[in-house]
Amino acid sequence: MSDDKDFGAMTRPETFRIERRLPGPIERLWSYLTVAEKRRRWFGDGPMDLFPGGGVDLSFRFDDLSPESTPLDRQAQCTVPGRVTACEPPRLLKFTWGTDRNASEVTFELTPDGDDVLLVVTHRRLEPPHVVAVASGWHTHLDLLADCLSGGTPHPFWTRKIQLEAHYHQRLVASPNTK
Repeated sequence: MSDDKDFGAMTRPETFRIERRLPGPIERLWSYLTVAEKRRRWFGDGPMDLFPGGGVDLSFRFDDLSPESTPLDRQAQCTVPGRVTACEPPRLLKFTWGTDRNASEVTFELTPDGDDVLLVVTHRRLEPPHVVAVASGWHTHLDLLADCLSGGTPHPFWTRKIQLEAHYHQRLVASPNTK
């Protein structure tokens, strides 16, 4: 399982934040966020117009993320539309997660640190029923991003996500004031 420092936390009732120190340089990491072919390896592909107001159309195919099949009780693929709300290459990317008035918002902040880059992901305007799924999802996807950047074998997506769901349920729902 992950080190305690790898876990994200709720910084406000509707805001989840997680950070990772990843191999740089910053431009390389930025490309894994913005170039569909690279993003597909750890998250979801699809077009992303890199300017405020630009469209985002993330297409997730979970069976392509690791050599493990999607469990029968899980969704194998989905698409999430959105709009870019801020883009300052290679340090800041924000977009909505959904297009209706209840859409949440994801922010990626990148800060160089020697040969590494500190990546902070903040997901705002989360509805309480989705917190555990979102937290475990970001944690799992960022583990896969670390695998991609280091050239390692990808972690099994679903096995990891299901394990992390139990951990995040304990941290964020069952005893939210412990971490």
